[in-house]
Amino acid sequence: MSAPLSIWVVSDGRIGMENQALGLAGAIQRAAPADIAVKRVRWRPLFDKLPSALKASWMLDLASDPTEPAAGESWPDLWIATGRATLPLSARVRARSGGRTFVVQTQDPRWRTGAYDLVVAPAHDAVAGPNVLSITGSPHRVTAERLAEGAVAFADRLQALPGPRVAVLVGGLSRAFDLPEASAADLADRIAAAVEAVGGSLMLTFSRRTPEAAKAAMTARLARLPGLIWDGSGPNPYFAFLDFADHILVTEDSANMAAEAASTGKPVHILPMVPLKPAGKFARLHADLRERGAARPFDGSLETWRYEPLAETERAARKVLDFVTGRRREFGVN
Repeated sequence: MSAPLSIWVVSDGRIGMENQALGLAGAIQRAAPADIAVKRVRWRPLFDKLPSALKASWMLDLASDPTEPAAGESWPDLWIATGRATLPLSARVRARSGGRTFVVQTQDPRWRTGAYDLVVAPAHDAVAGPNVLSITGSPHRVTAERLAEGAVAFADRLQALPGPRVAVLVGGLSRAFDLPEASAADLADRIAAAVEAVGGSLMLTFSRRTPEAAKAAMTARLARLPGLIWDGSGPNPYFAFLDFADHILVTEDSANMAAEAASTGKPVHILPMVPLKPAGKFARLHADLRERGAARPFDGSLETWRYEPLAETERAARKVLDFVTGRRREFGVN
C-alpha cells in the first residue's frame, strides 16, 4: 500500500475500553503505515440507556457527530470501536460509508453481531459467528517497547531492588468477585511469605475498584518488604512493574491484566478472591492461559517457568490488515 491506512478509534473515552481499540490500531500501525484518529462518543443522559436500535446521532451529547467525516475528510479505511456506546454508530458505518470502511468491533457486542465486518472478541466470552475472531484476552497496548519506555521513569526506584522482583496487580469489587478486608489480609500474608522465602522484593499496584479497607490491610502487611507500593499519586508504574518483574501476581477478577501479564513471557500467578457468582468466563480464560503455559494458580510459592509470550493483539492485527487491504483493492485504493 502506498497511501497510509486511515484508522478511526471509537469509544466512550473510558481508558480501559479505549485502550483495547488503541491496542489493536497500534499493532496494525506497526505492521503497515497508518494514521490513527481517536473519536469519542457520549450520549445525552436522557438517551444513554436506550436500546442501541433506537439511538440516532442527534441524541449524542455533542454539537455534532464526531464520527461523521468533517468537510474535506473521507471515511476511514478502518473503524475500530469498543463498548456499548459505539454499537449503533458502528452498525451503520458500512452503509454510511458506502461499504468503503471496514468496521471492527472489539469485545462481545451482545447486539447484532453480524452488523460489523469483524468482531474481535475474547475467547472466554464464547461469541460465535462467521465474522467473529476469537482471541485469548482482549487487544491491549502492552509491547516490549512500551514496557521499556514506561520503565525509564522508575528505573532509579526499581532497578536496584533485590530479585526476584514480584509485581502484584490487585483488582477489586466487581459483579463476579470481591476482596473484603479479611481476605485481603490473608492474601497479603501469603504474598509476603512467598517473597520473603526467595529474598525478593515487591512492586504492588491497586486498581480503582480495590476497596479502601483491602488496600489498607494489604499495605500494612506488605510495607515491610523491600520495594514499591504505589499509592495512586504521580505517574502510573504499571508498565514499569511489568518490565522489571520476574514474577507477576494478578487477582482473578481482571481478564485484561492477566492477558497483558501473559504477553510478557513471565510467570503469571493467579491470586484468588471471594467469588460472588460462578467464575464462568474468568475460569475459561484462566484455563486457556494454563493450557498455553502462561499462568498457574498462586500456591504460595514463586516457581519459575517459561512459555511463549502471548501475541494475540498482533495476530488479530494481521487478520484485520488482510481484510482492510482487500477492501481497499475493491475500491481501487492503492
